[in-house]
Amino acid sequence: MIHLIKLSVGTSSIEGLASYRAALVQSGLGRADGYAWHRTRMMPKRQAELLDGGSIYWVFGGKIQCRQRIVGLEAGTQPDGRPFCDIVMDQELIATVPQPKRPFQGWRYLKPEDAPNDLVAHDGEEKPPEEMAQALAELGLI
Repeated sequence: MIHLIKLSVGTSSIEGLASYRAALVQSGLGRADGYAWHRTRMMPKRQAELLDGGSIYWVFGGKIQCRQRIVGLEAGTQPDGRPFCDIVMDQELIATVPQPKRPFQGWRYLKPEDAPNDLVAHDGEEKPPEEMAQALAELGLI
């Protein structure tokens, strides 16, 4: 299994990405099957590994902050003849322990051992605020 990592361009938070996705669905530009999608120019070469439980990890404001499970990769061609790939994902945005990430272009592969853990609440507790979660992660406590 392998993951992808991508800067979220045009949104600055998990909530912003969720709002953008909801607006696509409401405008009729969403997928008929209910999945989210992201269009990119290049088809990943490691397709089988991505489809074996991989996720796309989103970077906002210099930190990895959430992920979406990848469910498909669909090749296509633009009207001008250029190829593209739609990365098809679950709609669910899963918050992760914030992890610093420098800017980069396009998407990159992310090894599972380098991916941040999911940020989960325990026994009805709320998730910790982002700054606290990052501090706890730096101390190795989450």
